[in-house]
Amino acid sequence: MSENEKNRITVEIYGQPYIIVGPESSEHIRMVAAMVDEKMRGIGKRNPSLDTSKLAVLTAVNAVHEYIKMKDKVEQLEKEIQDRKVD
Repeated sequence: MSENEKNRITVEIYGQPYIIVGPESSEHIRMVAAMVDEKMRGIGKRNPSLDTSKLAVLTAVNAVHEYIKMKDKVEQLEKEIQDRKVD
């Protein structure tokens, strides 16, 4: 698939259909949607009083938190690799 081509995929997240358009493969888009759905269901199960909007925001906050932790870990590992190269 070239950079200008985009996939258009219908996925279901938390019982709602969404059309996702992007350059990634259909499999990748489906995997992302499945992970979001799984996170929302997990958080929703622990917090049954949350409405869907608040649940979506809490899911996004958790996802960004996990992303930042992973990014920090990658930066730490890259620094360790650079430090070992210098030695």
